[in-house]
Formats: sequence, C-alpha cells, structure tokens
Amino acid sequence: MNPQSTFLDFIRQQGDKILSQTAEHIGLTFISLLIAVVIGVPLGIFVARKKRWAGLVLGTAGILQTIPSIALLGIMIPLLGIGPVSAIVALFLYALLPIIRNTYTGITGVDPVVIEAARGMGMSSRQILTKVELPLAMPVLLAGIRTATVINVGVATLAAYIAAGGLGEFIFGGIALNNSHMMLAGAIPAAGLAILFDFLLSRIQKWSLRKSHAAIWLLPVIILLLSSFYLLPAVYGSRLLAGFTPEFMGRSDGYLGLREKYSWNLRTVVISDAVMYNAAREKKLDIISGYSTDGRIKAYDLQVLHDDQGIFPPYYAAPIVRREVLQQYPELETALNSLSGLINDSIMTALNYQADFLKQDPEQIARGFLKQKQLWQPPRNGKRGTIRLGSKIFAEQYILINMYRMLIEGSTDLKVVTKTGLGGTKICFDALTNGQIDCYPEYTGTGLLVMLQPEAAVVARVSANKDSVYQYVQQEFLRRYGVGWLKPIGFNNAYALMMRRQQAAALSIRSISDLVHFANKQR
Repeated sequence: MNPQSTFLDFIRQQGDKILSQTAEHIGLTFISLLIAVVIGVPLGIFVARKKRWAGLVLGTAGILQTIPSIALLGIMIPLLGIGPVSAIVALFLYALLPIIRNTYTGITGVDPVVIEAARGMGMSSRQILTKVELPLAMPVLLAGIRTATVINVGVATLAAYIAAGGLGEFIFGGIALNNSHMMLAGAIPAAGLAILFDFLLSRIQKWSLRKSHAAIWLLPVIILLLSSFYLLPAVYGSRLLAGFTPEFMGRSDGYLGLREKYSWNLRTVVISDAVMYNAAREKKLDIISGYSTDGRIKAYDLQVLHDDQGIFPPYYAAPIVRREVLQQYPELETALNSLSGLINDSIMTALNYQADFLKQDPEQIARGFLKQKQLWQPPRNGKRGTIRLGSKIFAEQYILINMYRMLIEGSTDLKVVTKTGLGGTKICFDALTNGQIDCYPEYTGTGLLVMLQPEAAVVARVSANKDSVYQYVQQEFLRRYGVGWLKPIGFNNAYALMMRRQQAAALSIRSISDLVHFANKQR
C-alpha cells in the first residue's frame, strides 16, 4: 500500500474525529479572538485618545506575547485548572497585542483635517468615532485581527495538552508514536484554517469605505458565530468526557482498540499525562487512561474498569539494551538482571504511590528498596566505561532507572549517565537504536504493538499469555534492531481505564462495556 492511500485510509477511519477536532479548533480560536476584539479595540481607542498611556498598554501586551506559549498554558493551569478556560485565556492574551496596536495605529492615522471637518458638521465624538475614524481605520484594524487569527490558529494546537481539544490532539499523538499520518491529519487542517481565515479577512479588508461601515457590525457577529463551533462536539457527544494521553490515542491497545472492540463513541480529548490524574480527581474528566501499577489509583480513589473485551494485553517490564553494549560489557547483563523477579504488581504500585502522591524523590525510593533487598552498594571507580540510561517521562521509569544506575555503579566498574524524561515510546526507542542511549526499561506489549506491529494473526497467536509475548519480542528485537530484552522485572504493567470510584458506583459501571452502554443511553 503506497503512502498516499495509507494516509487517505487514516483520514477515512478518523473522519469524524477530525471534523470534531476542527470544530473545537475553530471555536477555541474565535472565542479567544472575540474576547480580544471586545477588550482590545476599546483599549486601542483609549490609548489613541490618551497617548500617555500608549507605552504602558502596548508594552504590557508586548511582554505577554513574548512568553512562550507552552509556558503561558502552564501558568494558567494553577490559576484556572485544565480545560478550555485556561486555553482561551492564554489565546486571548496572545491576540491582544496586534489588535490593540493596529487599532491605535489606525485611529491615530486618520487625517486630523477630516476629523475637524466632521466636527464642523456638528458630529459628536461618538459619531466621529463610529462614522469617520473606525471606517477609515478599518483596513489597519482588520490587519491586526488577521494577525491575531493566524497566531491563535497556530497556538491553539497546544491546547490539546491541557484537555481543551482541537487539532493538536492528532499532532501530539503523531509525535508520541512517530506516526506521520496522524501528525498530518492535525497539521494540514490547522494550516488550512490559518490560510482560509487569513484569505477571508483579507477580502473584507479590501472592502470600500461604504462597506466598512457594515464590517464594523458584521465582523463581531461572524466571530461570535464561529465561536459557537466549540460547543458542537459537546452537543452531539455523550455527557461523559474521557481524557487520554497522546500515545494512548494512536495505539491498537488504546483508543483504536476501544473503537474497534467496544464501539467507543464517548467524547474524548487528549491530555498530557502530567495533569491527567489531577483532572480526574478535580472532576474535569470522567474517564482517563492510565497504568495498572500507578500509585495514583489508590491515592485518588479511582476505580479501574474491567477490560471485558481484552484489548489491554498484560505487559512484562524489562530492561532493553543494545547488543553491542552487552558484548562490550557482559557484566552489565548480570547487574541489570539482579532486579529480576523482585518487584511484583503490588510492590511497584506502592513504589509509584511514594513518588506520585507522597512526592518522594525517585532516587530516594530506589535506594530504600535496594537497601531493603540488600542489593545496594556504594559506587565503584567507574573507570571501565560509561553506560547511558534513558527513561520515559513518568514516575515508574524514574524509579527503575535509578535502581539500574545504583546496581550498575555498585556492582561493576562502569559509570552511568542518565537521560530522563525522553517523552513517549518512540522517542526513547529511537534514541536507543540511534546509539544515543544504551538501555532503558520497556514493556513487552508496547514492544509488540508499537515497535514491531506484526499482523493481527501474529498478535492473536502470541498474546495468549505474557511469556509468549516476551519470547516473541525478545527474538524479533534482536533480529530486527540488534536490541536484547533482559529478564523481566516481575510486575505486569498494562493500560487501564479509570473513573472516580464514587462516580462509577453511582452509575453502576464496573466494566468498559458498562461504560459504553451507559454513554449510549445518554446520547
């Protein structure tokens, strides 16, 4: 199958999702733009009248625009929580500068002789503003709105990280999974919207002076209408809202599997795993994706829903290492395998609880566990060579990588350099195969479904139990990538869907099928 047909197949499969995300994206862009116009235009008129305030107002708006967009969203979360409110406020702040500046420039650029003539005809200050200054300033003012619109279309893609929806959901999912089709499914519509809105506003900008009077009243109505697009997915979706990580959205043992096996049709937004659990606790989300050993399940009193259709296969956790590194330093395998069989599901959950909820340092947690098992030893000289350990960006990986570092430095003459927080699966695995890191903890189900991606018949055959999955990925990774899977650590870390326990009990939801059935009744 050629790349074009594959991309078109993806578009056909995800057409409804692309349409809903596009509607959300338009809504986010124009809700924030409407607020920016309502506040920015009067501010621009004010500083045009009171020029001594121009430096302060324009300077403040300029400073706001220099703040990196992802940082501005981060600042909004503690103040306003996750979701559309934070995203809309951040986008509004970004749109202010071009609107205020162009309104100011347009008003002050009107010829004073024209204004004096209007006064001589007996016009009031309000009439001069609405009938003379604003129509004459309209081309410049519209240029500011055009700039703000294009900025907001681009920045709105980041709203997906805080569960505000939009086309960023596909973009971030594609980045997490190195899936170019998914990235293009978000990037192409976003670019198209920016081009379309810029073109339409450019046509309005070229209207004659007579038509400019109509634009003063017509433009806010159009922006208000486009703002309502954000409500469309909510109107036609279920009342329950699910939030999934970008990686989960693109996996067959994630959102794609839910659609296929459960006919999933609940409203779903993408959210960063850094804020996902808090969103569930704060009742911003009803269902989230997570991991079966996550300590926040207990901390936040969440109910894991039974996977009655079996789309979440059991995952062994184990270290994976480049073959040439194992050949060069054979003692490394012995050090890493010393952790095998020592951590079961309940132990890993308890360790994660210490990091996720009690906020203990992962290094401290790792050292305490190794001392308890009498495996901790002080570091040796580290003169034989250097091992580069990597990890994904969640607490469990931080704990494991610290354990591996201590085991290697304490039982061998190898020095360890850690590269933590490498993001999603594909980033970590690419770093390994490109020789940028030597080892990191991975999960057999992830290796099977994300990296190897065998045919459905092979998946069905090897997924009968954890050992057959482990044996298959062990053989195929060595053959395809020159990467070895060492002995499993001992715990099973599978994906899971979770709800607040109190809510699940009130709705009599125990399984994913119960959840989908309840959502269908609410539509």
